[in-house]
Amino acid sequence: MNKLEKIRHFAIDTNGVLLSDVYSTPIRTFVERHGGHYTADLERQILGSPHMAGGHIMALACNLPWTAMETIDAFLAEQAQYAARHPVQLAPGAVALLARLKETGARITAYGGSTKAAIFDRYLAPVSEYFDADLPYIDMGHARPGMAEIHRQTATSAGELVFIDDLNRVAQVSKTLGCGFIGKPATLYQKQQMQASGVRFICKDLDEIDQTLLQALDQSLRLEHH
Repeated sequence: MNKLEKIRHFAIDTNGVLLSDVYSTPIRTFVERHGGHYTADLERQILGSPHMAGGHIMALACNLPWTAMETIDAFLAEQAQYAARHPVQLAPGAVALLARLKETGARITAYGGSTKAAIFDRYLAPVSEYFDADLPYIDMGHARPGMAEIHRQTATSAGELVFIDDLNRVAQVSKTLGCGFIGKPATLYQKQQMQASGVRFICKDLDEIDQTLLQALDQSLRLEHH
């Protein structure tokens, strides 16, 4: 077992990390198809926002004559078509990553913007043995960006909790909370924004989250929270 000295809990995003990403491409396609100019700043505002906020931002960006709810309904209809063509599946390297994290002795909790039945039970049930028995999944759709809610529910000290996510917004909130963070950027814009935010641990593939990286992160959290 590859024990870590500081880290006690990993909180891992589902869409785009443990599971294939079925949102970032449809969002960009929706904006551009409706006449909007998709930029890094617009992406920063939309990705990870509550549905109503995202709908409002997209409506403004595209000069749509719709309410925020009407815009979200239109987007979700298009997103469902995309998901039908690109079915959600476990991301490459996800099972091996979960096994590596489990070996550290830390607890593992997945999180996402939908209910446990819609995400965890549907897609992660085959690998449920890797997740914390008492808290396998947290639905933070009502509390986006959700890091504070996850921190509260895990009941873990900030320096002992690590988020693995594809959005820079999560990296920034994790830093504010004092939690660790590993980035797997959803897009090139997200990678650039993570780099600008000073994120130290950024990976292209889940296989890069190996024992060397985990030990380095653990050491940095020990020094920060000594």
